[in-house]
Amino acid sequence: MNSRLPEGLRPPVKVALARAVEKVPSPSALPGGAWYEPKWDGYRAVISRDGEETSLWSRQGKNLSKYFPDLIKAAADQLPPGCLLDGETVIWSEDRLDFSALQQRLSTSVKSMPGLVRKVPAHFVAFDLLAIAGHDLRGEAFRVRRRLLEELAKDWTGGLELSPGTSDPDTAATWLEELPAAGIEGLVIKGAGQPYEGGRRQWQKIKHRDTVDVICAAVIGPLTRPEAIVAGLPIEGELRIVGRSAPLKPAASKLLGSQLQAAGPDHPWPHRVKSTLMDRFNADAGETELTLVEPLVVEVSADTAMSGASFRHAVRFLRARPELDPESLNPHGMRVRPETE
Repeated sequence: MNSRLPEGLRPPVKVALARAVEKVPSPSALPGGAWYEPKWDGYRAVISRDGEETSLWSRQGKNLSKYFPDLIKAAADQLPPGCLLDGETVIWSEDRLDFSALQQRLSTSVKSMPGLVRKVPAHFVAFDLLAIAGHDLRGEAFRVRRRLLEELAKDWTGGLELSPGTSDPDTAATWLEELPAAGIEGLVIKGAGQPYEGGRRQWQKIKHRDTVDVICAAVIGPLTRPEAIVAGLPIEGELRIVGRSAPLKPAASKLLGSQLQAAGPDHPWPHRVKSTLMDRFNADAGETELTLVEPLVVEVSADTAMSGASFRHAVRFLRARPELDPESLNPHGMRVRPETE
């Protein structure tokens, strides 16, 4: 048995990616048949057991080991040398995934880490096996890798978990509707006959989306032809920015622009804000200029991923709701109905 990983699988490792789709694909849509898994709301990562050395690496190639000592211990105790797992690092809080608690790991001091680990332990949900006993499995079909992963995971305890999966599209559709209540973002769909191709969008993903009311209190671009909405919600007595929309299509921009009014002197927002305030994934460290408007309720489509009270991903503008009073909204918006109903 080889205790070292193959040269091409020593971290950092390029992981396989997924492309977004609008509906659950049919069982025959991917090579070898479709396999459906929950889309976890956490940090994509790989756990490496290279000889006796155990480490945890992010999708971007950052060593996260020092932030998750509980997972390193669980992996060192339960995984054989020469093993490489692909999965998601998550934290549960009262039966729901807690992304904010996960973020706290990366900002906690070394001195405070042991107490945080005891209070809020992390879990690694494995959904693929890239190497076992020093053997590179990436060329094997997913069904083979999954079978080996299930065998490896049968005695796991503590922070290591096996991601559930199904080949039944009806079960997958039920998961898409019901699991978001636990913080699951949606589904990832893989082909049972696919090899593992790092860096390529070989899988598919679909996110559960809800229809939500938010307050448009600013836009990006001109008042009459806005390019995007800046969304706000009342939080702790203040109207706070909670995200932005995807770029508006020309027809939507023209229609919304006809319903906007320039803001008065008492508007609570500045004319310029840090770009990351509206988009946490924005690599631009600069500022974005806002066109302030009189608050208008708008209906948007949003996925379930949140950081506190903020949307982690851009929302999609659906329509203006001028008949609604902005003061009637609560900090979570007015969740009218799931789009998939």
